[in-house]
Amino acid sequence: MSSGIALARLMFVVLGLVFIATASLRARPQSDVLIMRNGDRLTCEIKRLERGVLYASFDYVDGTVSINWAKVARVESRQLFIVQAEDGSVYEGALRTEEAPGKAPVRIEVLHPAQPARVFEQGRVVELHQTAESFWKRVSGNFDSGLIYTKGNDTTQYNLGVGLRLRRERWNGEVGFNSTLSKTAGVSASTRNESWVQAERLVGRKRWFYAGAARFLESAQQGINLQTTLGGGAGRYVKDSNSARFSVLAGLAYQKTQYEPASGSQNPPNAMAGLFAGNLQLFRFKKTALELSASALPVLTEAGRVRTYVNSSYSIQIVANLWFKISFYGNWDNRPPATFSGSDYGTSSNVSWTFH
Repeated sequence: MSSGIALARLMFVVLGLVFIATASLRARPQSDVLIMRNGDRLTCEIKRLERGVLYASFDYVDGTVSINWAKVARVESRQLFIVQAEDGSVYEGALRTEEAPGKAPVRIEVLHPAQPARVFEQGRVVELHQTAESFWKRVSGNFDSGLIYTKGNDTTQYNLGVGLRLRRERWNGEVGFNSTLSKTAGVSASTRNESWVQAERLVGRKRWFYAGAARFLESAQQGINLQTTLGGGAGRYVKDSNSARFSVLAGLAYQKTQYEPASGSQNPPNAMAGLFAGNLQLFRFKKTALELSASALPVLTEAGRVRTYVNSSYSIQIVANLWFKISFYGNWDNRPPATFSGSDYGTSSNVSWTFH
């Protein structure tokens, strides 16, 4: 079985999980209460809070409504939520707002039957996610697709991306797949397929965490049939607020690279490497989101060799869960096999649909 077929099968597995997850989502009773700073009282179902935006659904509105979290004066819900504060601490519980005189800061209480109540100023609460006993109700994800055709040189580029995320109080996991196919008349098609599985667990109640990941890459441009990377390490959220998130990680990784037979590569297929990674996210209310991930792997078993990977995206909200996304991907190897490229990079534009 070729690596391309194996990666394609993994893509269909992830797609199947996306459809199962979306089919399993059922709305709960709309009994949550929001009171806005202008005095409006809203009865709704709170979906989540992220990037400074509170998402809620209403009986009389089709779809999900985006609400500026800073404009909310009071929130009440018996639903259990995973609540993440700006200092990195994470708790689970129902929501209630403390009585506050005058213009005192809004203070949110997180109530759990088996734990003491926790109180946070509203501005320090950066994420809310519904939690439930059902596995599928804890799942969120995205589906991206794009197609570009250029008549001048008869070039077609197709992009497909799928992601699923599972979040619990102390840990979260993700599985995903990205595929790019570019074909020009009279030239062999160029493909790039990448899939990954990763998990992260918080240490203590603050911003430290440890993480592990498995990534699989196929790059026709670099003559890579399959590159397997298994890595892990410790990291920290340097900043985590309603407008920005920045994390760093350091650890070790094992890589196995299978090149095309024609490359005549004399490079050792197995390598141990250091792992240094960072992730930056910037967002504005109901407008845009920017994400940049970068990692460098200095190969310990081949001094002087470094492999670098970059992924970034800039998203503009169209409506509700529908976004327009411009993405960039790239990976570089400063010592590739002779006659083969040491880089593969490109851009794409997609329409992205998210679900929670």
